[in-house]
Amino acid sequence: MALYKLLLPKMGESVSEATVTKWLKQPGDTISEDEAILEIATDKVDSDVPSPVKGILKEQLFSIDQVAQVGDIIAIIEIEGDQDGIESPTVDTQSALEKNQDKIEVTPTTIQIEDKKIEIPGLNQIQPAIENHQSSIHNGIRFYSPLVKNIASHEGLSQQELDQVVGTGSEGRVTKEDILKYVTRKREQTGTDYTSTRATQPVATVVPEKKEQYAATPVETAHTINSGGDEIIEMDRMRKIIADHMVKSVQTSPHVCSFVEADVTNLVNWRNKAKEVYKKRDGENITFTPIFIEAIAKALKDFPMVNISVDGNHIIKKKNINIGMAAALPNGNLIVPVIKNADQLSLVGLSKSVNDLANRSRANKLKPDDTQGGTFTFTNIGAFGNIMGTPIINQPQAAILAVGTIKKKPAVIETEHGDLIGIRQMMYLSLSYDHRVIDGALGGTFLKRVADYLENWDINREI
Repeated sequence: MALYKLLLPKMGESVSEATVTKWLKQPGDTISEDEAILEIATDKVDSDVPSPVKGILKEQLFSIDQVAQVGDIIAIIEIEGDQDGIESPTVDTQSALEKNQDKIEVTPTTIQIEDKKIEIPGLNQIQPAIENHQSSIHNGIRFYSPLVKNIASHEGLSQQELDQVVGTGSEGRVTKEDILKYVTRKREQTGTDYTSTRATQPVATVVPEKKEQYAATPVETAHTINSGGDEIIEMDRMRKIIADHMVKSVQTSPHVCSFVEADVTNLVNWRNKAKEVYKKRDGENITFTPIFIEAIAKALKDFPMVNISVDGNHIIKKKNINIGMAAALPNGNLIVPVIKNADQLSLVGLSKSVNDLANRSRANKLKPDDTQGGTFTFTNIGAFGNIMGTPIINQPQAAILAVGTIKKKPAVIETEHGDLIGIRQMMYLSLSYDHRVIDGALGGTFLKRVADYLENWDINREI
């Protein structure tokens, strides 16, 4: 029998670590290929890790609540065969040096061990490399995960102070463990009582252990405490993240909101006619959501300076149009899965993407990458019977659009014979935008363009 080393897989461009929340398999359990072994949580979404091989779980290398970095070995699986395997082989340079001291040829940039070359910086390159690394850090190039940034913000660390934290992650990245150790050492040096500030530090719990190790953030489950007839309900992990994200957004962006009312009678009549045909042909429903997203994607192509984000004094105009759609979860929390390259999808493609993401959101089956990379967010508050709202911007984006419920209303209809009063399907659209970079003219014109696309819907369009 052989041993297979299961690594924590890559979960998206900006996701570098995850917390183990539940082991679905215990040592000794039989595992089928593609069967989920454990559940993990990032600062965006919960998901599971499947096994790429069939075998028996031999060992769990991370306990519940511990944080693993992408690429860490998280489990050992016993499989058939004679040769041990690993997802990403690495060279143990230290043991290689010790075993082959008399066979080593050293050059400024390589170590030659028999017939193998291991590339390393030469001695004359070490100082420039350090200087370049420090320069890149202070130029804002160093990567920080959203979780690390959240902890730094809650602990009141300046960017300069964060840049000084020694990173032990891949390519020198600062991990959650690194910043928690830094914070703990800082508190010990300043004499700050951690327990006295705990109420205002919901992101992470630091518990010193022997051997200078620190416990990871516990997975928090909501529980209720009775207090004189009132109920005190602790926020769960996702609600804390949402709360923190919303507060930061309001503190970061001066919000402005514009409104328009749209006559979507043609659109409603078209959908009523097309939905049965679509369901018989494709086996699923076509909702209003993909239609709204199509109109937004078209308007973003017309007004690319709405499809932006802000980095200090720089505006980043996004190449791709990736539209997030806010989805309410059964437990009352909110998540925003993202439709990538929405402008390149047909209405059928958008409909299938919307249905897939919505179904996996409700079933808690989203992958971390499903919530990454959004450039603009859409929310349908009309699904709850609301006619309009002022949503909070989903940072680091610059705008979010909300649509209210569609209601029949008397409206003025302009005809060649004069104005008439008729019953029309009307709805409100609202746009919240970052007034640092989007002024009223741009925000209002963009919103009106979305409404125009919906109002001028082709009643004869084929799907």
